[in-house]
Amino acid sequence: MAPHFVVAVAETSQVGEARRHATRLAESIGLGESDAGRVALVATELATNLVHHAQGGRLMLAARAADAFGEPMPADVEMIAVDDGPGMGDVNACLRDGYSTAGTPGTGLGAVQRMADDVSISSTPGRGSIVLARVRARTAAKPAAPPALRIGAISLPAPGESVCGDAYAIRVAGHGARVLVADGLGHGPGAAEASTVAVQVFDGAPRDAPAQLLERAHAPMRATRGAAAAMAQLDAAAGTLAFAGAGNICGRIVSGVGDRTLLSQHGTLGLQIRRLVDSPYEWPEHALLVMHSDGIATRWTLSETTGLIQCDPSVIAAWLLREHRRPRDDATVVVIRRH
Repeated sequence: MAPHFVVAVAETSQVGEARRHATRLAESIGLGESDAGRVALVATELATNLVHHAQGGRLMLAARAADAFGEPMPADVEMIAVDDGPGMGDVNACLRDGYSTAGTPGTGLGAVQRMADDVSISSTPGRGSIVLARVRARTAAKPAAPPALRIGAISLPAPGESVCGDAYAIRVAGHGARVLVADGLGHGPGAAEASTVAVQVFDGAPRDAPAQLLERAHAPMRATRGAAAAMAQLDAAAGTLAFAGAGNICGRIVSGVGDRTLLSQHGTLGLQIRRLVDSPYEWPEHALLVMHSDGIATRWTLSETTGLIQCDPSVIAAWLLREHRRPRDDATVVVIRRH
């Protein structure tokens, strides 16, 4: 998937930019006129709320195609409004029509909840809010059962760069999944080339276990500047995962009662690596697998924010970027919940 597109929203003129980009994303995945109209309205409401109620507001936008994760799913447009304050004291009250703290009609978040197919909110007074809304085709067939995995992933280039030196790939098959995160050395096109080669090898070797896949990628990546990379192979039915990594890609299993860091080796694919091995782990029900590049500082805990761990994985990814992103680096976060 392409990195999220970020629109800074501090004044009314930027609301139109957010709406136009969201509409283009809807068209790119083939949403019809009615559904694209809902995308435009949701983007407008989220951006308008940032203008009226927030400090440091920005809207992150991305389209997820029907085959984005390798298994058929309804295509959707993901919109994430992020701000640095002042936060909502009562989220449920803010969702009710007519409630406002800024003299507006107070219909914004209520309208978002009615028009979007997925809504998830995290807000802390004094720290700020994160509001996720996804819109998909209303005609899309609903799955017979809830998905075994819920996935959120956000990738952002370093400030001033037009391409992201990080890359990720996720392939879901039933109750299982394979996840790769790669971080090309440095920034810009050279770093993006290295991480892209890792993804190409991942796509071409669907049966490789994590260590085997990373070692397979080592040789073709010698023609690049190299990358840190890690891969996880998940089995939600068995409640297990296997993990291998070379370099400083962070992997953690997080739940309400535990937080375990996954083992990775020193080294850089394409330059020098030790012999890699797969490390097995238990993956409890409702636990999260979090993987991120070193654009995110590693000393974080989701318990900093009440209720965050129950939010949509994309909200958790956005929170990590807001609270713990290093300011001059590419950053990628993947969050997967075992449902």
